[in-house]
Amino acid sequence: MISQFFVLSQRGDSIVFRDYRGDVPKGSAEIFFRKVKFWKEDGGEEAPPVFNVDGVNYFHVKVVGLLFVATSRTNLSPSLVLELLQRIARVIKDYLGVLNEDSLRKNFVLVYELLDEVVDFGYVQTTSTEILKSYIFNEPIMIDAGRLPPLGPAAMFMQGSKRMPGTAITKSVVANEPGGRKREEIFVDIIEKISITFSSSGYILTSEIDGTIQMKSYLTGNPEIKLALNEDLGIGRAGGRSGYDYGGSAGSGAVVLDDCNFHESVQLDSFDVDRTLTLVPPDGEFPVMNYRITQEFKPPFRINTLIEEAGSLKAEVILKIRAEFPSDITANTILVQMPLPTYTSRVSFELEPGTVGQTTDFKESNKRLEWSLKKVVGGSDHTLRAKLTFSQESHGNITKEAGPVSMTFTIPMYNPSRLQVKYLQIAKKSKTYNPYRWVRYVTQANSYVARI
Repeated sequence: MISQFFVLSQRGDSIVFRDYRGDVPKGSAEIFFRKVKFWKEDGGEEAPPVFNVDGVNYFHVKVVGLLFVATSRTNLSPSLVLELLQRIARVIKDYLGVLNEDSLRKNFVLVYELLDEVVDFGYVQTTSTEILKSYIFNEPIMIDAGRLPPLGPAAMFMQGSKRMPGTAITKSVVANEPGGRKREEIFVDIIEKISITFSSSGYILTSEIDGTIQMKSYLTGNPEIKLALNEDLGIGRAGGRSGYDYGGSAGSGAVVLDDCNFHESVQLDSFDVDRTLTLVPPDGEFPVMNYRITQEFKPPFRINTLIEEAGSLKAEVILKIRAEFPSDITANTILVQMPLPTYTSRVSFELEPGTVGQTTDFKESNKRLEWSLKKVVGGSDHTLRAKLTFSQESHGNITKEAGPVSMTFTIPMYNPSRLQVKYLQIAKKSKTYNPYRWVRYVTQANSYVARI
């Protein structure tokens, strides 16, 4: 059970505050923000998601710049409370359409009504958007999405200068469009977070994909949905129904999931036969299916690093990345980071001639090199040279004191697992009923590391 729930802005202003049990001091929000802002324990740069101050446990997650926080004096499961905070943020976003400080302040009455139904005396009642619709009576005050700055999640579905249909990002599941009519549409997002570790010679040491098929429905009447996946989809090392295994009986083109789980609304009657999921989608955003893959896959980027000593107090680092995905796909917001020796005093950078949309920086506080690339087209190579100046002579191997190199990136309309939605079928009410269907793919780096 939780004692308090509150939402803070980036400045530390309390936007929403609800005290359920009265056993935690009223100034807990100020105590929490001061602790997070000036977190210096254990040499960390950011406060951990769970910590204790004077006998009070603080749990927090950051969502689009807002801090969602819960407090408790009891010994609760951290994963339970962090999941609750994520779900509360999702429910509020489902109702408001846009989750930011402005929308929370304009809809605080609706938000408090939601919180009173989600949590009662510190105990969770429900986090289902569909069930809450029966108890929530306030209408959301919609924020004009056209004048908002781009949100982080929206950038997932941008490819070059072309934006994928993104109304799911800024749309409420309960509010009607102007004129009282509701646009019939459904969004299915296949989001894959990949983790890869490369050896110093470029070989893959570990690789894994954590994937989610996420759905957001704006269909009235809750019609039945059929979602068809790859027919050659195998599950488990034994491969499920067709005896797939990693040895190759499934063929090189097969998609093999180590394991997966489904939302409670999914019916699996025909899944073993034709890999089709049948469900009646609840209101709001929800994960249809979560899956994990450790089968070898082609990495989207290759990283090569070379460190050369140029005297007793100097060295040169050469970083090269190659985009291994097709040329009609563009990766966004790429960031390459590399820890440097602790005695590095200065770094000068050299980019390729004619380079556009790339920036470099040396974070002296933590001795880290940063290379930011706005866009990278598939099949292209990019190189950075960095000349290091040391404050003292190195007495060991520089390569052992630097690295590893890490990357973060987002690649819209690309998924390395090759898992696909073959078709999205909606049980039609009439011949004229033809809602919009959007199926989108995105790959993100969860942990992308290359040893030196």
